[in-house]
Amino acid sequence: MKPRAALLFCILSLLTVGLFVLDMTVGAVRIPPGDIWAALTGGDCPAATAKIVLHIRLLKAVVALTAGAALAVSGLQMQTLFRNPLAGPYVLGISSGASFGVALFMLGAPLLGIAGSPGFTALGVAGAAWVGAAAILAVIAAVSRRIRDIMVILILGMMFGSGVSAVVQIMQYLSDEAALKSFVIWTMGSLGDVTSSQLALLLPAVGAGLVLAVAVIKPLNLLLLGENYART
Repeated sequence: MKPRAALLFCILSLLTVGLFVLDMTVGAVRIPPGDIWAALTGGDCPAATAKIVLHIRLLKAVVALTAGAALAVSGLQMQTLFRNPLAGPYVLGISSGASFGVALFMLGAPLLGIAGSPGFTALGVAGAAWVGAAAILAVIAAVSRRIRDIMVILILGMMFGSGVSAVVQIMQYLSDEAALKSFVIWTMGSLGDVTSSQLALLLPAVGAGLVLAVAVIKPLNLLLLGENYART
């Protein structure tokens, strides 16, 4: 690693740690860094402070850090695949698919009268987002087996995303105020409903994805030279 890159990496790592600590200190109840350290290490601190730190703020901070790492790596992979620094999850409609799944869970289920069914309750918001994103990705993958032009795939992905977003907007218009508010808060990236069981599922999934991303660094670097060269 070049000295400049190593220095930048160290600065960003320290900044990440600092922001992680700052995220745990601010909130409705301001907690000094000393009390946070005591709560994390089992030291002497008020029971209410320990509960806030360990069961609320630490959980949210770890989820935010994990999701940020996953978004950064997946964004880099998409930029490499499309050889475009502006590429992201929106270009293939994957984010729109996740939004569509959550919209069906939060907005569509109450309209259809199936919000309280066991299947929908067990699925959850995270499961609905995963199903929606996977469905769009499966359609894109099926189309890509027939159409080998990456630019055509990119255009189709944007078309899928626009169509799904239009359906979501229609559901927003028809839904009630409470469901709409919950959906809008989710789209803003709220971590208020994150649980420890969800984190236990998120960490292994993101960890496996990061390991796989490191394992395919060389093939991705070859793609930067062009598909024909990479195939050769």
